[in-house]
Amino acid sequence: MCYVVKNMSNILIIKHGSLGDIAQASGAIQDIFENHKDQGIYLLTTQPYYELFKKNPNLTDVILDKRLSRFNLFYLYSLMRKIKKLKFVKVYDLQNSSRTSFYKRILFPNSNSSTWSSSETTLPQDKTKEEFDKKPVLDRFDHQLRTSGLKTKNTMFPDFSWSCIDIKNIKSKFNLDKYIILFPFCSPHLTLKKWPYYNELIVLIKKKYNEQFKIVIAPGPNEIEDANKIDATIILDNEKPLNISQLASLIKESSFVVANDTGPAHMAAHLNVKGITLFGSHTTAFKVSIERDNFKVIQVSDLSKLSASKVLEKITNFFN
Repeated sequence: MCYVVKNMSNILIIKHGSLGDIAQASGAIQDIFENHKDQGIYLLTTQPYYELFKKNPNLTDVILDKRLSRFNLFYLYSLMRKIKKLKFVKVYDLQNSSRTSFYKRILFPNSNSSTWSSSETTLPQDKTKEEFDKKPVLDRFDHQLRTSGLKTKNTMFPDFSWSCIDIKNIKSKFNLDKYIILFPFCSPHLTLKKWPYYNELIVLIKKKYNEQFKIVIAPGPNEIEDANKIDATIILDNEKPLNISQLASLIKESSFVVANDTGPAHMAAHLNVKGITLFGSHTTAFKVSIERDNFKVIQVSDLSKLSASKVLEKITNFFN
């Protein structure tokens, strides 16, 4: 339930997901807060990220968007009432989707470029949206906010550590001190993202480092069965997958991360941990802004041709 900050104008940020995108948007959200410190900052998001965003210190409150059908007039009316009650003077659309464009037309019919900030309302005059969307995602956020009149110092350097919590009980249960965390999974319909040699890599890591590091994985709700095929310690909380904050903390406190191009890889990149992510031909690391000072990329045309020894070599470079 939202509360209204009296005698204060309010700002709305829209960010529905996904997990990796939310980690990337952390810097933009921080910059919006720092440019509107005398205003209430609200965020509209979906159920999977509602409780997570409640932890963000830059937000006054979080509004749940159930994302029901656009033809559900009762839901749209209830959402409209909630939004009108908060009297937003500015909207920052960080989702930039067809859904949020629909909200602009229906929920904010009188909005213009001075009251609604999106990639479309801030599009460079010499670019089409298709051309602009080829730029790295953080560059697009930065352009959007700067064109909207904000000073940005965090947008290009997101810090997702606000999402972390105490996981001493989990680390104690699994006897975790120095550990390497692997994310060998991906969406079933995106098999081009899946590197097939994690078990071979585990053998090489153990041989190279003589059991110095425990090898762990933290599967999501639909990954537990596949996790049993990986020769690593499976980290669960009471036999259930970790929530996002627990997972963020597990990543943050790890010695190293190896991941496919998934949400947890983007979390790791913006938690300032050492690691690498493995990219095939599905997209480029440049476009998704994942490479950081401590987090690097191996990009190949075909992940099935990337050997475990090549990945180990990259890991070894970090520890030398």
